[in-house]
Order: sequence, then C-alpha cells, then structure tokens
Amino acid sequence: MGASRRGPLKSAVPSNVVSPVRRCSRTACGRPAVATLTYVYADSTAVLGPLATYAEPHCYDLCAVHSERLTAPRGWEVVRLLDSSAPARHSSDDLEALANAVREAARPQERAADVSGARRADPMEVARRGHLRILRSPDN
Repeated sequence: MGASRRGPLKSAVPSNVVSPVRRCSRTACGRPAVATLTYVYADSTAVLGPLATYAEPHCYDLCAVHSERLTAPRGWEVVRLLDSSAPARHSSDDLEALANAVREAARPQERAADVSGARRADPMEVARRGHLRILRSPDN
C-alpha cells in the first residue's frame, strides 16, 4: 500500500561483480565486446556489425579477436558491416585523388579566355573572379 519514497537508483546496491562494460559472449572470454553478431536464418546469413547500442537477446557481442576469426556454418554467408565511427583506411587511390585535386587547384586559369567566352555567352556579364560574376545593370 505504501510506495517507497526512494528512487530506483537510491535503492540499488552497488556491485563489483557486474561490469558496466559489455563482454564477449564467447565462453571463458572476458575481453570487452567491439562487434555484434546477428543471424538471419531466413537468408542463411551471419551479420557482423559495430557494437549495438543495447544488448539484444538474440544477438551476440564479440571481442576483436573472436570477430576477426568468425566463420559461418557451411552454406551460410558472412556479411561484415563497416563501422562508420571508425577512422577510414586510406588507400593509394585516395592519396592520388588528393594530389590531382591540389594540382588542379594550383593550375593557372585562362582568365582572359574565360572572360571573353563568358561575355559572348552572357552580354550582362562584365567580369568574373572565381565563381563570382560582375553583371551590368539591366538599366544600361
């Protein structure tokens, strides 16, 4: 009949047994979990993705070692989803594209050809600087 006046946090007993960090679901593994494994039985697929926000009853949290060694049953496919919060790995293609962009930006532009071609295309344009255009007043 009388409800407790203390909130749930005040009545909770602190425990050193339960860790606030989620652990690997594999037996006898105490390492912290970094990925979540979910089985999609209808598609015969095992999906390994970033650690889920909440622990779900039919999902398995795995540490880095066990997530790298994961294999699926015969006939099943393993889908590994990339973690968007992890830093992206750079390839030589990325570096090459960056170098090409810097070269293109440093290349001198043919301003005279651009301006004269633009004047022919738009009689209202007087001058151009980068992406900005100076236009003549419509009254003139």
